Amino acid sequence: MEIFRALAVLAEPPERAEVARLAGLLNLGRPPSASEYTETFVFQFYPYASVYLGAEGMMGGEARDRVAGFLAALGETPPPEPDHLSTLLATYARLAAPTEDTDDVDERGARRRAGLRAARRAFLWEHILSWLPVYLDRVAEAAPPFYRRWAGLLLSALLEEARACGPPDRLPLHLREAPPASDPRAATADEFLSSLLAPARSGFIITRDDLARAARSLGTAARAGERRFVLKSLLGQDAGGVLAWLSEEAARQALRHAARRDSLGEVAGWWAARASATEKLLRELKADAEALGAEARP
Repeated sequence: MEIFRALAVLAEPPERAEVARLAGLLNLGRPPSASEYTETFVFQFYPYASVYLGAEGMMGGEARDRVAGFLAALGETPPPEPDHLSTLLATYARLAAPTEDTDDVDERGARRRAGLRAARRAFLWEHILSWLPVYLDRVAEAAPPFYRRWAGLLLSALLEEARACGPPDRLPLHLREAPPASDPRAATADEFLSSLLAPARSGFIITRDDLARAARSLGTAARAGERRFVLKSLLGQDAGGVLAWLSEEAARQALRHAARRDSLGEVAGWWAARASATEKLLRELKADAEALGAEARP
């Protein structure tokens, strides 16, 4: 489980002394700079489970509370940020390590190992595999080179753990309770925008760079600001074009989710289905926007 401890450290600011040493040991190349860390984890890919599993798409809330509750049930005092990626990986490493100890062979030891194995498996699927492969896919394609390599190594290690632990008994609670994207024809435009930016609701991840890329491809202006503000501005300039771009991105990421079905089973299927449902909604909204535009033309 040392691989998870090491990769957890590499999700922390690179000023830590261990980062350069671990980067070398794992053959990840030159350690990241402070600006590369900030670009990856502060501006683009927030390293908190609650951002990707919560209905609000923001840090905190019920998703974070569930992680904290799990840690408390293990007899640990939850840290201030229990759903941070590095905390989750370090916790999993602690849970997994005792199950590898075969010295304790009496009945009590056997029960203890069985309990730890069950906790390890539950934590892996509920709080890590429920979102991290989706996150790491995006980091591996869009982050600076060091973090792309880091994401690829971590994803490989997690998929191996998924195979070793076996599938979950049922879909993680985070996913079972996540509502779908809001339809602006039945809800408000603000609710629609918020749901698109909540990955557990839309089924795909939209970063700041994604929105800038959309603006360039459509020839529109991406105003500076937080993602919701930028997306609202883009829709105001070219609703049909932006909805088409978003539907294509949802479809692209749905295919990536589906490609993980062999390793992640029902979890990957859930993400693929959620992204596909959002793609369908976006295509319908694009058609509606085009129809309204045609009616408005003289």
